[in-house]
Amino acid sequence: MECNNSNFGKAAKTGIGFGSCLAMVVSFVTWQSIPWAILHGVLGWFYVIYYLIKY
Repeated sequence: MECNNSNFGKAAKTGIGFGSCLAMVVSFVTWQSIPWAILHGVLGWFYVIYYLIKY
């Protein structure tokens, strides 16, 4: 079985982008603050996991 690195790279980039986007949306809906949404977007999946554990 051969692994195609270009497909793996695209999937990894898409996953990271989705996590950041999801974190920004959840943050903005929760806190109504653009600076917090940007910070949480940078943290990405860490904020999403924190939100799920906390709330």
